[in-house]
Amino acid sequence: MATQKHSVSGWTAFAAVLMIFGGLMAFLEGISAIAQDRLFVTTRNYVFSFSLTGWGWIHLILGIVIFLAGVALLATGAMWARVIGIILAGLGAMANFLWIPHYPFWAIVLVAIDIFIMWALCRDDHHHSAAAR
Repeated sequence: MATQKHSVSGWTAFAAVLMIFGGLMAFLEGISAIAQDRLFVTTRNYVFSFSLTGWGWIHLILGIVIFLAGVALLATGAMWARVIGIILAGLGAMANFLWIPHYPFWAIVLVAIDIFIMWALCRDDHHHSAAAR
């Protein structure tokens, strides 16, 4: 029985690298929020008013999971890793969208990265699908 080796195509590899980067940035964002850095803005009457520490834990855990999923996607290129990557990038985009009042520039950049990750993973890689036939 021959083992089938997965190859990671261009857009999938790029999305995996962005997931690793985005996961690392969310992790650092979480650590910074848990440490209660003074660079975050506190807003009044914000609908999603978790404490800064609560947001920090959300970003820390989500960052670790996105980072690990990016590594798995880069290593395997499997369909399950792409689906998990799309789901996690969506959760990351949502978390960073809700984080905009605390650190607008960083949050908007990470939302854009997460949207690009979802686009790249949903894109049909003709080279990859042709090799599988």
